[in-house]
Amino acid sequence: MEIRAQAKNTGISPRKVRLVINLVRGKKVDEALNMLRFVPTPTAKTVAKVIKSAAANAENTLQLSPSDLKIATIYADGAPMLKRYQPRARGRASPVLKRSSHITVVVAEQER
Repeated sequence: MEIRAQAKNTGISPRKVRLVINLVRGKKVDEALNMLRFVPTPTAKTVAKVIKSAAANAENTLQLSPSDLKIATIYADGAPMLKRYQPRARGRASPVLKRSSHITVVVAEQER
């Protein structure tokens, strides 16, 4: 059975989140959390939080042990952007898009 967790509207662009997500895709939950502890980006903390949430969901709803769980699917999609403007020369303005993302983690019991 698959259990999911989501973090919506994180203030991190999907491009930056995908760099961290690609490190842990397909790994066991314990191994992924251990790897993320040593990744020197603030994004790793957010991804670890979502993985912990998915593991806790599996533990509380289906009484699965977190050590038996594997990350089945993990992805980051775009979320609504904040549109701002940067002043430029001669009274002009350039758009600035502040991107955010939705992070989704699906964990499943590992086959033996």
